[in-house]
Amino acid sequence: MKEWLIGKTLREISDIAVDCSMTKFTSNQIVKWIYGKRIAGINEMSDISAKNRAILEERFVVGRLGYSDVQVSSDGTKKYLFPTLQGKYIESAYIPDKDRATLCVSSQAGCKMGCKFCMTARQGFQHNLTAGEIVNQIISIPESDKLTNVVYMGMGEPLDNLEQVIKSIDIITSEWGFGWSPSRITLSTIGLNNIEEFLTRTKVHLAVSLHNPVPEERADLMPLQRTCDIRKIIDIIKKYDFTGQRRVSFEYIMFRGINDTHRHIKEITRLMSGLKCRFNLIRFHAIPECDLEGSSYDNMLKFRDALSAKGITTTIRSSRGEDIFAACGMLSTVKKN
Repeated sequence: MKEWLIGKTLREISDIAVDCSMTKFTSNQIVKWIYGKRIAGINEMSDISAKNRAILEERFVVGRLGYSDVQVSSDGTKKYLFPTLQGKYIESAYIPDKDRATLCVSSQAGCKMGCKFCMTARQGFQHNLTAGEIVNQIISIPESDKLTNVVYMGMGEPLDNLEQVIKSIDIITSEWGFGWSPSRITLSTIGLNNIEEFLTRTKVHLAVSLHNPVPEERADLMPLQRTCDIRKIIDIIKKYDFTGQRRVSFEYIMFRGINDTHRHIKEITRLMSGLKCRFNLIRFHAIPECDLEGSSYDNMLKFRDALSAKGITTTIRSSRGEDIFAACGMLSTVKKN
């Protein structure tokens, strides 16, 4: 199988050009065609000589995998199904909202984190996505040119595929790539021990899936807590500046009687001390064979108001795409895979 050019950085394209006895200028032309013009075939690179195009085509393809299915929610959300290079499937969710158009991209086929409330976790882990497969989700949907934001909140744990995720972010934010501001990108994680490397090497927003501030209780919901203590993760986060353009937020799915009491408000307040952040409360979206129940809306309101009174900016995030299983924690291709 020929290598994809999509997913390669300018430096990697430059190395390819040198290896193929092409000039540095040619490598700039190649990335312009791939990421600027978003072409589908090498033969479309009209300002590159026929000889050089033929050399490239011996080893490479531009690389694109179109979506194989799309479902449309009553609220306008769309869920796209993409095949992967290893014969599996992933899902991406397109969420239009007034002047914003957000794409929720996947970073892995399946997930190995085992969170009790997540359908992707039920699917198990198949493989990491390449940077090209991540970027492909962005450029291969009809709404690609309308996108204002990208969130790494789809299938998989992004920090479990750190190098490919960072490479994809580099492509999206570099002048030679899509040229986006890092402020248009958010990465969501349950908190792995390599979070410091991510925070140092990127400038995108961070969203941390907390879901319970009590370590022992969190471990029951999220097994990774046993090896990646959320208290240590937050201590690392506190070393970075989130007072400017970069933001950190915490995602908090609310479960009845599990994490929605005054005791949990007190622990959250203690844990967040000294950290400028936002809290997003999320309604639990019921999934098959899961005995968890969501908190009542009244209790979510009280929880929000109590945290806000403690100085923590807190909102209740609206659910999108629940009727097509595109909402938080509902992405899964288990029937396809």
